[in-house]
Amino acid sequence: MEQDTVVIVGGGPAGLFCAIGSAGKNRNVIVLEKNPGCGKKLLITGSGQCNLTHVGKFSAFSSHYGDHGVFVRPALMQYTNHDLVRFFEEQGLLMTIETGGKIFPRSRQAADVLAVLLAVCQRRGVDIRCNEAVLELKACDGGFKVTSSTATFHADHLVLATGGASYPATGSTGDGYRLARTLGLDVTEIAPALTAVYVQDYPFADLAGISFEGLTISLFRGARKIRDLTGDLLFTHTGLSGPAVLDLSRFIAPGDVLKIAFIPGFDQGTARKEFEAHIAGNGLRLVRTILASYSLPERFIRRVLELSGIPPDMTCAHLSRKGRIALVTLLSGFPFPVHRLGGFHEAMVTRGGVSLDGIQPKTMESRNVPHLYIIGELLDIDGDTGGYNLQAAFSTGFLAARHIRSRSR
Repeated sequence: MEQDTVVIVGGGPAGLFCAIGSAGKNRNVIVLEKNPGCGKKLLITGSGQCNLTHVGKFSAFSSHYGDHGVFVRPALMQYTNHDLVRFFEEQGLLMTIETGGKIFPRSRQAADVLAVLLAVCQRRGVDIRCNEAVLELKACDGGFKVTSSTATFHADHLVLATGGASYPATGSTGDGYRLARTLGLDVTEIAPALTAVYVQDYPFADLAGISFEGLTISLFRGARKIRDLTGDLLFTHTGLSGPAVLDLSRFIAPGDVLKIAFIPGFDQGTARKEFEAHIAGNGLRLVRTILASYSLPERFIRRVLELSGIPPDMTCAHLSRKGRIALVTLLSGFPFPVHRLGGFHEAMVTRGGVSLDGIQPKTMESRNVPHLYIIGELLDIDGDTGGYNLQAAFSTGFLAARHIRSRSR
């Protein structure tokens, strides 16, 4: 029987997993990877430890993809976090759940995840060709002509899995966007996501490394609040990072202002009443002692007092109304004007990509170009930190592979 040829451009987790799922009798599966080896970006995820996915019920999982959770929902439903863990454990790579619900290989080695993917590809007869950069794609003869740096291939099914533009040193240089456009697909504006925020006139550079848990961060554009997010925060030498800032970064633009409540549940209305009650009832105590009762770091307290014009040895009895207002304002909504976001060289993922309007969410196939599939980070999908992006890569790769199998000869 005549074989179908499936060409997958990109040897990252999405591409390799799609190859595994596509392989079978009467299908010739070829992976073209421009790097000397596959999975270069995968090897650095989670600082080389590979936060593979996240615990949690499916009902909550799709809420971790910004405004595009509805699109990715069918993929997550058909291939869940539990399915992904089961796949790797059946291959002998056991998983462990860390605090906060992140799932890692028990070995804490991303290289072990890649080794499993490559081993299963080999067993299923996938032809992986490295140092094979794709230069041109053309739709022709009911399929595709794929021209690489060394050869030309005819594909009955073509899968683009090139990744985004983050960490370009790993080979993620945005090639897939150009290739997608040559086949008539729309590509939305791309930008760094899951990246740190650089702050204008930042007052906490010498407090780098201090972290906070469960703070509410509000994003303002002009006088309008765009959205809120609650999570953990980290001071850096140049601005803000930590899970909450990283997850919010997909919505942030230069010129925006982040207002942070440094005491959980502390808004200006309740804060003023509560704080003034503390001051009134503790006249002989130092103001900084009252602030320490909110579990704020001592160095942060000293800096906030300095910014409020309050001496470190001032007692509550001597704190003026102006001083109380200044403290409440800073602690309930400290303003951080955004200078810029971290660039692609430091962003974990890419915001934007191949427009979801042109992709069928239940198959990952192009609506306008039959037998063309787009998977992984190349799509206009970006998840929160915590394993959500890798899960989307595997789930979209699974959907594409399943549809390819159903359409093969």
